[in-house]
Amino acid sequence: MKHCIFYISLILLTLLGGTSCRHDDVIFIPEHVQVAEPTYSAVTGFYLLNEGNMGMNKCTLDYYDYASGVYTRNIYGAANPSVPKELGDVGNDIAIYGSRLYAVINASNKVEVMRASDATRIGQIEIANCRRIAFKDGYAYVTSYAGPIVIDPEYKQRGYVAKIDTATMQVVDKCLVGYQPDGIAIAENRIYVANSGGYMVPNYENTISVIDLASFTELKREVIDINLENVIADSRGRLWISSRGDYEKVKSRLFCYDLRKERLEAAYDIPVGQMTLCGDSLYIVSNAYSNITQETTTSFALFDIEKCAKVSDMFITDGTNERFSRPYSVNVNPLTKEIFVSDAKNYVTPGTLYCFSPQGVCLWSVRTGDIPAHIVFTGDISY
Repeated sequence: MKHCIFYISLILLTLLGGTSCRHDDVIFIPEHVQVAEPTYSAVTGFYLLNEGNMGMNKCTLDYYDYASGVYTRNIYGAANPSVPKELGDVGNDIAIYGSRLYAVINASNKVEVMRASDATRIGQIEIANCRRIAFKDGYAYVTSYAGPIVIDPEYKQRGYVAKIDTATMQVVDKCLVGYQPDGIAIAENRIYVANSGGYMVPNYENTISVIDLASFTELKREVIDINLENVIADSRGRLWISSRGDYEKVKSRLFCYDLRKERLEAAYDIPVGQMTLCGDSLYIVSNAYSNITQETTTSFALFDIEKCAKVSDMFITDGTNERFSRPYSVNVNPLTKEIFVSDAKNYVTPGTLYCFSPQGVCLWSVRTGDIPAHIVFTGDISY
């Protein structure tokens, strides 16, 4: 659910008028599509988590298998026929740790835990309004808005990070942070959390929380910019942080924070919707909306973190970018360097996933579920 917070108000109105007509027993039928020739490598495939539309329990899980070249939609129901409502309401993050697959289901207030090999359900962890997940030394750390989904400038419920024992799937501790915490990264024995204050428009938060990993206490908050969302730690002792802005006067931007100097190093006028780091290349997609112009501007940027400079305004080289309505997520295969970009289209109908070569040429595309958003690769991804 990373699309603009202003969209929540529209969703809430829709829910008030439409949820009484929703069928709770929606059944998703698996669909298999041959999209590429079989290939074999240490990276065996990937799961894609489709967020689904809020209030409709339409979050779904897809899988691409490199060995067959087959993309399979809606695999969760077939793997778990006894689960009545499929994955739930709004998939917000996905990750693999050890032999388990974790899906953060925001509006269903849970983290779904599955076998990474086949998506068979192991159990669930209840966390209110959960957002993003990270792992360290046998524990999972999940950001939580803590309170209900509501737009309120006077929202007073601080968020928290939940510490989960991955062996028992139990929440063993919580650390209070700022308002509506989103992205999370772990580096140099500290946890860094992007506080958004997204429900408090126009009174957004503007800090990252710094948590000591050993004591699991918040050490401080560093001011970055309003309405923060993503945070990625690189191998050079820095964080890359994105802000959504306020959709009016304050634009979405990219920030560099030095972990050793403990200070903000630079800000870049690059709009960020989603970003992913592969080596020294930071891939960025955005569909920045303006409340003033009522228009959306799409962009596909490539940023070199070693040189701290934008390499290109367009990493897609064959014109396929013209097909996109709402570029929503970007991921890169750590071995083949294939680039995967999703298009959420109008947010209420199935999206499209595009696979590009490292040179930015489209190799294949496939229909997905509603709002294709989060990818995690399977196999050996230690590249």
